[in-house]
Amino acid sequence: MASVNKVIVVGNLGADPETRFLPSGEAVTNIRVATTDKWKDKASGEMKEATEWHRISFFGRLAEVAGEYLKKGSQVYVEGSLRTRKWQDKDGQDRYSTETRGDVMQMLGRREGGGEPRAEMADRGEPKAAAAKPAAAKKPAGKFDDMEDDIPF
Repeated sequence: MASVNKVIVVGNLGADPETRFLPSGEAVTNIRVATTDKWKDKASGEMKEATEWHRISFFGRLAEVAGEYLKKGSQVYVEGSLRTRKWQDKDGQDRYSTETRGDVMQMLGRREGGGEPRAEMADRGEPKAAAAKPAAAKKPAGKFDDMEDDIPF
């Protein structure tokens, strides 16, 4: 029987991303994303809500992008898979931690400063991706009369 390990989370960051680099030089960025469910209580008729927090890790180039452009409050769409890690605490007790390894990330919504690199990343001398590329010149839309006469059908 086939199995599927897929997670989709759409929510807001509860804190700025935490980026670090592995000894190999690969970037790792961790974020915490909040999702909120809202419903009407049948007994009392009042609105209730519950917030769930998700730990998400990105690796490689996606980690660099997430660390540079996301910030606290950013709305984000993430696709990935669940990963459970086993580790030992100070007392030698086995502990487990389940998190999402993000494979796809899409920034959503319009927030103040959206699309601009975060100041701390720009101050480290890293290239500003948004500012480094000049805006592409827009080509005027063609008219129907501008079409070639050699239509193959």
